[in-house]
Amino acid sequence: MRVLVVNAGSSSLKVRLLGEADEIVGTVDLPADSSGFDTAQLSAALKDWPEPEAVGHRIVHGGTRFSGPVRIEGEVMDQLRDLTALAPLHQPKAIAGLEAVAEVLPDVPAVGCFDTAFHTTLSAGASTYAVPAEWRESYSVRRYGFHGLSHAYASARAAVLADQPLSELRIVVCHLGAGASLSAVAGGVSVDTTMGFTPLEGLVMATRSGTVDPGLVLWLQSQAGLSAKDVSDGLERAGGLTALAGTADMREVQKGVENGDERAQLALEVYTHRLVGSIGSMIASAGGLDVLVFTGGVGENSSLVRSQVAGRLGWAGVTVDGSLNASARTDLEISSERSAARTFVVTAREDLQIAGEVRRLLG
Repeated sequence: MRVLVVNAGSSSLKVRLLGEADEIVGTVDLPADSSGFDTAQLSAALKDWPEPEAVGHRIVHGGTRFSGPVRIEGEVMDQLRDLTALAPLHQPKAIAGLEAVAEVLPDVPAVGCFDTAFHTTLSAGASTYAVPAEWRESYSVRRYGFHGLSHAYASARAAVLADQPLSELRIVVCHLGAGASLSAVAGGVSVDTTMGFTPLEGLVMATRSGTVDPGLVLWLQSQAGLSAKDVSDGLERAGGLTALAGTADMREVQKGVENGDERAQLALEVYTHRLVGSIGSMIASAGGLDVLVFTGGVGENSSLVRSQVAGRLGWAGVTVDGSLNASARTDLEISSERSAARTFVVTAREDLQIAGEVRRLLG
């Protein structure tokens, strides 16, 4: 079936129509405003495209309630609104996108696909914070994980490229974009991930700090006099590569490294140190490593990051071919002949994952 894939972000509504063979029939990005998304613009964009037979929406947070795709009908919208407190920046936009598309395509079945769903397989040991039971029970405090649609697609795609059953592989997926996270996939399911209650936990990212000592947050508020907003802005919007190198763009960081910029060099060192250490943790959770996957904007395009990471994972059987790594642009193996673990660069295609989930749900 033809599936319209919808990704409602903070500043735009990204819409892509996939045909029956997953070919891209049409794509458009529409701006957002304070009230949501302009249905007239959406209708005008879709009028020259073949009519979709289903719509798949990317929704960031499904809590513990949604462990897979769900038809948007009945009480589901109310349940999605109930999850807004867990994702106050993302959930309202997703709901606005659902409402806008429903207004334009009222008779086309809609399916919600969740970035948290892939990680609902985490064990209690992997998902539980050692915090008071009242927090866990009253406020749903736990590790949720994000980027699940990308991790699910990349792990399955890597298994195809490796020509091995996904169920038999131990995979670490490195989703490295403006937001970044890792997942440990064993037997085809997520057993660990670096993001937690929010997408702030884990790796150093473009503007997010990644994991910091929670005592630092308390100290900044109680001793330095910073407000909760000051700390939030510093960790979410002025942290990461931005804080270290003055730019959120890894390409600019790499140029700085080439030109001998000390801030850029520090940024790359911090970024790769956290990344390599976290990959080691994922390997332990997976029980070993058969396949390492790089995906996302940085993962797909930065041969420097890939080579620096692989160069420090020889103990795990990872070695890459310098020539293949330097030229990799799309789904490709970059392992060297002597590598015990295989390394792949996989193009991020959450749209294909969403379309697949929609078709499986609707039959």
